[in-house]
Amino acid sequence: MVGPSPIFPEMRIFVDEKQRLREKLRAARRKHVAGLPESVMALLFKRPPAPIVAMLGDAPVIGLYHAEHAEAPCHGYARWFHENGTSIALPWFADRQSDMAFRLWADPYAEDGLEAGPFGIMQPKTDAPLVTPAALFAPLVGFTPRGDRLGQGGGHYDRWLAAHPATTAIGLGWDCQCVDSLPAGPHDVRLRAVVTPGRLYEGVM
Repeated sequence: MVGPSPIFPEMRIFVDEKQRLREKLRAARRKHVAGLPESVMALLFKRPPAPIVAMLGDAPVIGLYHAEHAEAPCHGYARWFHENGTSIALPWFADRQSDMAFRLWADPYAEDGLEAGPFGIMQPKTDAPLVTPAALFAPLVGFTPRGDRLGQGGGHYDRWLAAHPATTAIGLGWDCQCVDSLPAGPHDVRLRAVVTPGRLYEGVM
């Protein structure tokens, strides 16, 4: 009888360190967002900063995400790009084992084109066209000033970006999620920039 593959001690330490950081940064994120008045929240992430708009140029399709669990909201970005003639796409999963793909979100002012995906996150319906965004905004649990990203742990964005190296990846987050350093593995993909309410970390690659 063959048992499960062993995890080397060094890898276990690496994984455990990442998980501890996730728990700490998720808690900081929840506390930060819970302390923001609704009037302040309504003013944040309404449109991308001018340097980001210049960086993206005439990208025909922008990938965004449906924010969950105190993630930085990006509905404002979706509507701004839509109003300026750029198509919007959201992550899409066929099931919990499948790779991430992107499908068009035709109208960011309405949610009737979305449905709950296998992870419980709203995603475009199956009949929405599959697309490859020229640039995408990624959610994050933590990040460094040079663009290292700590995600949820599934590796979906890292795998997708590794398969699409021409796509510009930008993070959206809160200032409390910035840390000096993160444990980074060979498969972790660095972000081109990170946008927070207080600062733009640009040119980090």
